[in-house]
Amino acid sequence: MKFISRRVHAMLDYIVGILLILAPTLLGFSHIPGAKYSAIIAGVLVLGMALLTRHEGGVAKVIPMSTHLVMDVILGILLALSPWLLNFSDQVFLPHLIVGVFSIIAGLCTVPASQHGVAQGGVLS
Repeated sequence: MKFISRRVHAMLDYIVGILLILAPTLLGFSHIPGAKYSAIIAGVLVLGMALLTRHEGGVAKVIPMSTHLVMDVILGILLALSPWLLNFSDQVFLPHLIVGVFSIIAGLCTVPASQHGVAQGGVLS
C-alpha cells in the first residue's frame, strides 16, 4: 500500500535529516558517542540522499527514487538496531528505534514513480 507521495517523502527527508543531526543535543544524548554519531551520520546520509534523488526535492537528481526507497529501508533497519549493535541501548534507544521504524515505513509506503507521469531522460523516475 503506497500512500506517501514523492513530494511529501522529499519534505520528510529534509525534516528527518535535520532532526537526526540535532537529536543528540535536543534529546540530551550527545554525551553517548555511539548514540550521538549514529544519529548524526544517519541524518547526513538522509540529507545527502534527498539532495541526490530524482524526486521533487532533489537537487542533483542522480539516484533513482526506487534506489532511494531501498536505501531508506536499509538505513531504517540499521538505525533501529544501532542501540543494540553499538551497545548504547542501556542509555538511550527510543529515538533511534522510532526514527528507524519510521524510515522503514516511509521507504515501503512511498509511491516510487512520478504521479504526474513526467519522464526524465525518457523513463519515469
